[in-house]
Amino acid sequence: MRKSVVSDARVSAANPSSNMRTVRKVMPYLWPDDLPWVKQRVVISLLLLLAAKLIAVGTPLLYKAAVDTLAGESTSADLMLGLGAIGLTVAYGMARLMTVGFQQLRDVVFAKVGQRALRMLALETFQHIHRLSMRYHITRKTGGLSRIIERGVKGVDFLLRFLLFSIGPLVLELLLIAVVLFFLFDIWYLAVVVVTISAYVWFTFAVTEWRVKIRKVMNDQDTDANQKAIDSLLNFETVKYFGAEKREAERYDGAMERYVDAALKTNYSLAFLNFGQSLFITAGLVVVMVLAAIGVGNGQLTVGDFVMVNAYMIQITMPLNFLGTVYREIRQALIDMADMFDLLEQPAEVTDKPDAAALKVTGGEVVLDNVYFGYDKERPILEGVSLTVPAGRSVAIVGPSGSGKSTIGRLLFRFYDVTGGSLRIDGQDVRDVTQESLHDNIGVVPQDTVLFNDTVLYNIAYGRPAASRAEIESAAKSAKIHDFIVSLPEGYETKVGERGLKLSGGEKQRVGIARTLLKNPPILLLDEATSALDSQTERDIQDSLREMSEGRTVITIAHRLSTIADADEIVVLENGRLLERGRHEELLAKGGRYTAMWQRQSSEEEEAA
Repeated sequence: MRKSVVSDARVSAANPSSNMRTVRKVMPYLWPDDLPWVKQRVVISLLLLLAAKLIAVGTPLLYKAAVDTLAGESTSADLMLGLGAIGLTVAYGMARLMTVGFQQLRDVVFAKVGQRALRMLALETFQHIHRLSMRYHITRKTGGLSRIIERGVKGVDFLLRFLLFSIGPLVLELLLIAVVLFFLFDIWYLAVVVVTISAYVWFTFAVTEWRVKIRKVMNDQDTDANQKAIDSLLNFETVKYFGAEKREAERYDGAMERYVDAALKTNYSLAFLNFGQSLFITAGLVVVMVLAAIGVGNGQLTVGDFVMVNAYMIQITMPLNFLGTVYREIRQALIDMADMFDLLEQPAEVTDKPDAAALKVTGGEVVLDNVYFGYDKERPILEGVSLTVPAGRSVAIVGPSGSGKSTIGRLLFRFYDVTGGSLRIDGQDVRDVTQESLHDNIGVVPQDTVLFNDTVLYNIAYGRPAASRAEIESAAKSAKIHDFIVSLPEGYETKVGERGLKLSGGEKQRVGIARTLLKNPPILLLDEATSALDSQTERDIQDSLREMSEGRTVITIAHRLSTIADADEIVVLENGRLLERGRHEELLAKGGRYTAMWQRQSSEEEEAA
């Protein structure tokens, strides 16, 4: 049995409180205090809208006068116009043209306001996503996240137009038409129009609310299918390794099947809505036309009156149909934007203090003082770790998988905050300084370097965008990657592919090392930095890293012990606790945990040789 899951965020979007929250958040983009030109465009747009509505309501009167003139039933008011049948017909055409012209001019004037809001909100969302914590990003699916942003941003311009141009002007036009019918005819015409409009609006809102629930399910299935497609494509190699193309296709097709089911229900319900709307409008039109026909028959009305009544009913039909469409789109836009605003309201786990100062690195001493941390409260990772890395010295952290080695690097970069104790750089707690200054002073070469789908030049220059071409090439030479780059057909302009998949693991790693060399930070974190390299390249890179490490504080997280034998101090972690510390020779002499790890790796390397 299929089960459709609708997220809490999307369900909440159907609530009035959630809708009002969305409207309140959008309003400042429509009337910003610090941008007079936006207000001016909004006011001009409203004036053009008012002019268009007034002309639209007066247009059927010219139509009536032209018909009466042709039928020889001109009233004194028609004669006063003095235009004749041809003049009235031309005036009628000009009025229709002016109505459309003012509406289009209104859209032209307002377009800049809507596009500005779209751009600002898209940028705000993008920046907020980057502010969210590592914990949030590792639990989200990229495909679903991108689709939420895409749908939400697209709804901004539409919702702004709705707030300004839809409901108020629609009510104004209907009131003007009702007044005309009341004074030129009688109360029964007005009564039929009011009943027709009331029934139409009730039916439209009721059915649309039902359709919104179906649409929410359809959007959820669309997001799910998109997530599965992106996840599968990002893991293209893994899919190939396990011959899982058919399995992935079945997963994707299953998601698309559920999407198609929801999409069909959406289409069927739309057909029902359109037919019901047409039924109410047609019934009202027929009743009013019958009343007018009776009036013409008994001499109370002219043929022009009959035609004018028909024109007004058709004119009512257009905004009412627009109301149905707008209301459906509004509900959808509110749902999509509610998801996006839920994302914007997602609090960042790691934030700067209001009085946070920039980190001042005088030497680069790093101190872990009785640090406790766990990704989950029930599963501690670090338990009272105390460690000092003197300024300009190198400390290597080793230990089995899960011992907390990489966690120390994440805490240093402040992807997470410690749950106990403190982590300081030159006496400054990392929680008291700005994240930007902290990140500027730490260079990281991760175990798995991920590159942008751009040129080699762009990826190396990412370490310091303002660097010159000579500085970029110098960093590449130090990382032993320059010769390889210039051997490529397009040299530094070669595209590396998504996540750098066009390069080998070692080549990606060397590009990553080059961009960190270019950044030239006082504190260096090497997280298994040479793990993807062959032995010869590793030795070359180690030489480069040694040169780069001179005068800097270096923390090396290593699995291969031979790469850190010359570290100033080696720290052995196990189960989140510090077991041993000392230089390579001292630890070997102790015959403890480090010695056992060294002997095991030496034995494995000998067997491999």
